[in-house]
Amino acid sequence: MPADFISNLYVFILAGFVGFELIKRVSPLLHTPLMSLTNALDAIVVVAAIIITGRHETRLTVVLGTIAVVASFSNMVGGFFITDRMLRMFKSGKSKQS
Repeated sequence: MPADFISNLYVFILAGFVGFELIKRVSPLLHTPLMSLTNALDAIVVVAAIIITGRHETRLTVVLGTIAVVASFSNMVGGFFITDRMLRMFKSGKSKQS
């Protein structure tokens, strides 16, 4: 295997482990801002996946790029719905008038 593949695989596994450990320790109070941040990152992933898919280098890149577009877009939209629902839970039903 090429050295680039092994080093990229190492970075991917390390980033996954560090990300999992960081997300696991987030306070529930910070969940909504964190969800908004991940929605923004998913939007970047959607754009990158569209660019990769649009290059048409090989069939594998087109298939993987399409899967990446669908997966990240559905994750992004679902995250926005969940964030909106959580924010609506904190709004009061009636506004107080003085």
